Formats: sequence, structure tokens, C-alpha cells
Amino acid sequence: MKTCLIVDDSRVIRKVSRHILETLGFAVTEADNGKSALDACDDAMPDVVLLDWNMPVMTGIEFLVHLRQRPGGDAPKVVFCTTENDVAHICEAIAAGADEYVMKPFDHETLQIKLQLVGFA
Repeated sequence: MKTCLIVDDSRVIRKVSRHILETLGFAVTEADNGKSALDACDDAMPDVVLLDWNMPVMTGIEFLVHLRQRPGGDAPKVVFCTTENDVAHICEAIAAGADEYVMKPFDHETLQIKLQLVGFA
């Protein structure tokens, strides 16, 4: 089964994302910040990471940089899900190792398309 780690400090976003991902056949785990997400990746590296940008403890960019430096950290497809939509933020995310980028709020169809683009839907 495909696995996805949702990393977002918003419980509502995690709940909505989980529902969408489970209907797409993913086994889902959650983290509310980048630090706990790294711990989750150390326990079991997911196939896909749905990643928020602005979080306490460790931001999405900080998480992504650390993830990509870990053994096996180059494997997960990372989709940033954020309200930051300017070109500078998108370029920063891609440079840090993101595979795709989706704007909040998103719906089932939008997330499914992004997951198809990274080969997981």
C-alpha cells in the first residue's frame, strides 16, 4: 500500500487531507511540525510527503532540507501544500527538493492531479 505522511500544524488540514488520501488508497500518518515529521520518517520512510510551509518548531523548508540529507530521504515525493504562492517561494521549495506544489485550499481533484504528476495516484 502507498504511504503518505501529512505534515501540517492545522488539525483541520490534516483531517481533510487524510480523507482525500485514504480515498486514493494511501495509508496515512500525520505530524504537526517538521521535527516530529523527521522522527516519523526515521521510523518509516513514506512514499509521499504532503508538506505545509509555515509551522512551529521546524518549517516545511527546514524539514525538507533535513529529509533530503538523510539516508533514503531522496526517495519520498514531496508536495508542498501552502498559501505561499509567489514565484520566490515556489522556486525556494523546488530548490530545497520539493517535487510539486499545491495551493491551499485544495480539493480532491487538485490533490489527485498533483499526486499523478509525481507518480502516485
